Amino acid sequence: MTKFEFDLPTKKSSIIKVLGVGGGGSNAVNYMFRLGIRGVDFVVCNTDAQALEASPVSSKVQLGANLTSGLGAGANPEKGKKAAIESRDQIRQLFSDGTRMVFITAGLGGGTGTGGAPEIAKIAREMDILTVGIVTLPFSYEGPRKIEKAKLGLEELKKNVDTILVVSNDKLREIHGNLKISMAFGKADDVLATAAKGLAEIITLPGHVNVDFEDVITVMKNAGTAVMGSARVDDVENRAIRAAELALSSPLLDNTDIYGAKYILLNITSGENEVTMDEVGEINEYIQEKVGRDALVIWGNGKDTSLGDSINLTVIVTGFEHKLKSIEPKVVIDLESKMKKTIPDSGTLFSNNAQNNGTAFTQDKKEEDKKVVYDFETGAEIPAPPVNNEKKSYTPEPNLAPSAPSASSMNERPKVDHARMQEAAKERIERLKNLSVNVPNSNIKDMLNTPAFQRRNTVFENVPHSSEKGVSRYTLTEENELLGNNRFLHDNVD
Repeated sequence: MTKFEFDLPTKKSSIIKVLGVGGGGSNAVNYMFRLGIRGVDFVVCNTDAQALEASPVSSKVQLGANLTSGLGAGANPEKGKKAAIESRDQIRQLFSDGTRMVFITAGLGGGTGTGGAPEIAKIAREMDILTVGIVTLPFSYEGPRKIEKAKLGLEELKKNVDTILVVSNDKLREIHGNLKISMAFGKADDVLATAAKGLAEIITLPGHVNVDFEDVITVMKNAGTAVMGSARVDDVENRAIRAAELALSSPLLDNTDIYGAKYILLNITSGENEVTMDEVGEINEYIQEKVGRDALVIWGNGKDTSLGDSINLTVIVTGFEHKLKSIEPKVVIDLESKMKKTIPDSGTLFSNNAQNNGTAFTQDKKEEDKKVVYDFETGAEIPAPPVNNEKKSYTPEPNLAPSAPSASSMNERPKVDHARMQEAAKERIERLKNLSVNVPNSNIKDMLNTPAFQRRNTVFENVPHSSEKGVSRYTLTEENELLGNNRFLHDNVD
């Protein structure tokens, strides 16, 4: 009898993997590993060989071993990107065991996480794996250059993931106050772990109303930026409303205004004191009131005996693209190009529809103004510019474009004969000289002593002598007195 031997795998790989890329992402995955998230595989990816050795996670990928020699990326995102490209085959092999969903955690602003995380996400998307990014932005005190690198890395990562959750370290600082350095970064790790744990256990933990993997794909596939809240409430009274309020005020909800989102994924987990129907209704009602009635709500219910009387609520909200305001680009109008566009190249100024409808645009004929030239006798004729008195009429044609007046026609002036004008001016001067008194100086005295009428032999008839008095009532005499016949003057003064 033939004996068969089968090599069965001792451990079945999970369809969900949580990858930590770089120093910040690896620290978060180490924290999750110690915390314990059921049903997921943990992987750390780093260019720093020393940091990989210190990690308790068994699955490790050294990025860019030849490029960096295990010494890190030196806070250079470009070097981190090249290191991830060098290790593409290892990453593909890591995902080839039936992986359906990948969480990529990274702290942006450094070298490996900022440059390597987008490349790893690109590989996962190429393999049709649901890819979710969970990243942190640096504290403001870490400097503007690091913040700028983080923003550039975030934009690159958004292009290569289905959904991304962004956690601002500065917001954690506002919530938790002035913590010690180790505790501050520990809070960031805790937030990343809460996000990954909440998402993963929605799928891995069974429940009475189960949320399966396809439900998660509906909510998170090509969803862009997402927000997530998680809360645990120990109070027995009003625990449902308290959990909903705390979940929507979670530090993971970087965008607190979730009204108008398209999809909501709810997971309600309770312990020995199981959640009631009224409590589920209160949670759904409160969430939909905050998001809007048009959102698609997918909810599930699970049981975890370790919770006791507590209730745990995880909320994932996606579909914010329609809320983003489209910024209209500034329209720069080139005046010259605009003028060119107003005149069609085909030479048609008016629409042909007018001709087709039988209504043509015509202009009334108008006679040109007649030019009248006055000729003064100046002794010499100055030729006037030629005047064309011919009457012309103009009817614009619809199919003709107006042509710009040429420079020569605008500057055209009547030609003037300067030599002829100078000759005429001289003749005028001579004529004026002849009109002046042109007599010898010896006759001036005789002319002054002899009256003009005698010199010209003029005879006056019936002319009274100058010695005779001919003063009228309106004439002043040599006597200095008032006349009695003046009707404007009287003796009684008012």
